[in-house]
Amino acid sequence: MSQLSQSMLLAVPLAPLAGAVLAGFFGKSIGRTGSHVATILGVLVAFILSAITLKAVALDGARYNQTVYEWMVLGGMKMEVGFMIDGLTAMMMCVVTFVSLMVHIYTIGYMEEDPGYQRFFSYISLFTFSMLMLVMSNNFLQLFFGWEAVGLVSYLLIGFWFKKPTAVFANMKAFLVNRVGDFGFILGIGLIAAYAGTLSYTETFAKADELSKIVFPYDTWGGDWMLITVICICLFIGAMGKSAQFPLHVWLPDSMEGPTPISALIHAATMVTAGIFMVARMSPLFELSDTALNFILVIGSITALFMGFLGIIQNDIKRVVAYSTLSQLGYMTIALGASAYSVAVFHLMTHAFFKALLFLGAGSVIMGMHHDQDIRNMGGLRKYMPITWITSLLGSLALIGTPFFSGFYSKDSIIEALHASTLSAAPIAYAAAVIGVFVTAFYSFRMYFLVFHGKEHFHHKPFPGEHDHHDEDDHGHAHAHTPHESPWVVTVPLLLLAIPSVVIGYLTIQPMLYGDFLKDAISVNLHAHPAMEELAQEFHGAAAMAMHAFSTLPFMLALGGVVTAYVFYMLVPAVPAFFARTLAPLVTVMENKYYMDWINENIFAAGARLLGRGLWKIGDVTIIDGLFVNGSARLVGWIGSLVRLFQTGYIYHYALVMLVGVFALMTWFVLQYR
Repeated sequence: MSQLSQSMLLAVPLAPLAGAVLAGFFGKSIGRTGSHVATILGVLVAFILSAITLKAVALDGARYNQTVYEWMVLGGMKMEVGFMIDGLTAMMMCVVTFVSLMVHIYTIGYMEEDPGYQRFFSYISLFTFSMLMLVMSNNFLQLFFGWEAVGLVSYLLIGFWFKKPTAVFANMKAFLVNRVGDFGFILGIGLIAAYAGTLSYTETFAKADELSKIVFPYDTWGGDWMLITVICICLFIGAMGKSAQFPLHVWLPDSMEGPTPISALIHAATMVTAGIFMVARMSPLFELSDTALNFILVIGSITALFMGFLGIIQNDIKRVVAYSTLSQLGYMTIALGASAYSVAVFHLMTHAFFKALLFLGAGSVIMGMHHDQDIRNMGGLRKYMPITWITSLLGSLALIGTPFFSGFYSKDSIIEALHASTLSAAPIAYAAAVIGVFVTAFYSFRMYFLVFHGKEHFHHKPFPGEHDHHDEDDHGHAHAHTPHESPWVVTVPLLLLAIPSVVIGYLTIQPMLYGDFLKDAISVNLHAHPAMEELAQEFHGAAAMAMHAFSTLPFMLALGGVVTAYVFYMLVPAVPAFFARTLAPLVTVMENKYYMDWINENIFAAGARLLGRGLWKIGDVTIIDGLFVNGSARLVGWIGSLVRLFQTGYIYHYALVMLVGVFALMTWFVLQYR
C-alpha cells in the first residue's frame, strides 16, 4: 500500500494560496502576465498533485487520515487542521483543480481588457484554496473554515464589478442567504461537538450509533425528535444554502452578475457542490435518520422540477444555464435522499465538466456577441463560432442525458435509485425527476437552437446594449460588427472540458458506483435502504446500460423535449408566443420566480427590519436608555435635590439640627428608662 506524504498533500491547497497572495499583494509589481502565470502555475501544481493522489488512491489503495497541525485543545476537544484522503476526496480534488485550471486559462481571454485583472486572478486562486481545504478536511472545524472561506470569496467575486449596483445587490443577497444556511450548519456542528465531544469525522462516525439512541432534549414542534434527526437536518440546512436548494436557492441566479468565469467556477463545479459533498461525507450519520432523508428528498424534488420550469422562460443566456444548475443540484440532492450517495457524487463529477463547459461556452458566445447576453438577439452563430458551437452541443447532449454521454450515466442512475428507494417521499421525487428530464431537454435545446441555428437576429450592426450600462464589463470596446470565434485561450479549455463531458461517465461508472472506489468513504445501511443493491443487480456494464436506455421512458422524454424545442423555436415560433399569451398569469408567476424574492424582501427582510426598529425604539431608547440609563440618573438627581434641602452650608442651621437631635435623643432616653 503506497503512502501519501504529508508534504505533498499540503502543497495541494498551498500552491493556489501562494498564487493568490502573489497576484493579490504584488499584482501591481508583477503585472498582468506575472499574475496569471503565478496563479495558473499554482493551480497546475495542485492539479498534478491531485492526479497523483487519485492514482495512488484508486490503483494502490492508498489512504491518509492524519492531523497536520493542532491549533488548540479545549477540555478534551481538539481543534486541528488535518487531511482525510480517500476515493471521495481524491475525486473532488481532481474535479476542483481541473475545472479551476480550465477557468484560469479561459480568464486570460475573457478578462483581457478588465482593469481588475490581477485582483480577479487572486480571487479565483483563493477560491480554489478554500475549496480544497473544504474537501480535504478530516474534521468539522476545517470543514467550516473552508465552507465560510468559499462563501467569502464568492461574495467578492459576484460583486467583482463593484460599480454596478446590480452586482453589489447580488453579492449581498448571496452572502445573507448563505448566512441563513450557515446558521443551521453551525448548529449541527455544535450539537455534534456537544454530544460526541469531538470534531473529528472518524471519531464522530464511531459514536454515530450512540448518538442515534439519544432523544433531543427540547420539545421540537410539539413532539419528541431524535438527536440524530435534528443534527442531520441542521447540517442539511447548511447544504441548502451552499448548494442552493429551495427556498435558499434565490441567490444563485442573481450571482450571474459576476464575470462569466466565476459562473463556471462557483456555480458549476465547486462551491455549489460543497453541500452535496458534505452530505455524502456524512453518510454514516444521515443513514440513521429516515426523517432527514425524506426531508432531503422533498426539498430536492421541489428544486429539481420547479427551478427547471424557470429555465424555460429565461432570455439571458447565463440565466438559462444558472437555472439548469439549480435543477441539476436538485437531482444530486434527491440521490442523497434515496441513500444513493455514490450516485449523487458521480452526478456531481459528470455535471462539473459539462456545466463548466456550458458556462464557458455561454461566455464565449457573449464575447462573440460583444457582451450582448439576450438569446433573442442571436441565431445562426454556428457558422461564425464553430468550436463554441460544437462544444456547446456536446455539453447540451451530456446535460439532457443522451445515452453514452457522461450525464446519461449519472442521471439515469439517479432515476433508477429513486425507483428502487423504499422511503415514503421517494415516489414524489421519482415523478419530479422523470418530468424534469423533459423540462431539461426542452430548455437546453431552446437555448441551443435560438443561439446557434435559425435566422440571424443581429443584422451585422452594433448590438443593442453595446454602449449602454447593461454591458457586462463597461469597457466600451471597439467592436467588429459580426460575431467571431473566441481566441485560443478560450477555445482550448472548451475542447478540454468537452472530452470528459462525453467519456467520463462511460469510463468511471463501474468503479464509482459498483466498485471499491468509494466503499470506505460512503456507508449505506443496505438493509434499510436497498436502492444501491438493486442498481448493482441490474447493472451489466456501461455499454449495455446505454443500449438499454433507448427503450426507456427517460430517453423518450428527453427526445420529446428536444423535438418540442425544435418545433417551437425553429419551425413554428408562433406556438410559444400563443402559449405565452394563453398562460399569461402562469408566465407572470414564473417571471417573478414564484415571488420568492418578493416574499424574502417584503416579509422576511421587512419583518426583520420591523423587529429591529421595535427593539431599538422600545428596547434601546425606551427601556435601556429611558429607564435604566437616564432613569437611574434622574433618580439620583431627585434624591440629591431632596438631600440638598438639608445641606444649606450655614453653621447655625447645622447647630440647630444638632440641638434638635440632642434634644430628641435625650427625650427618647428619658422615655425609655423612666
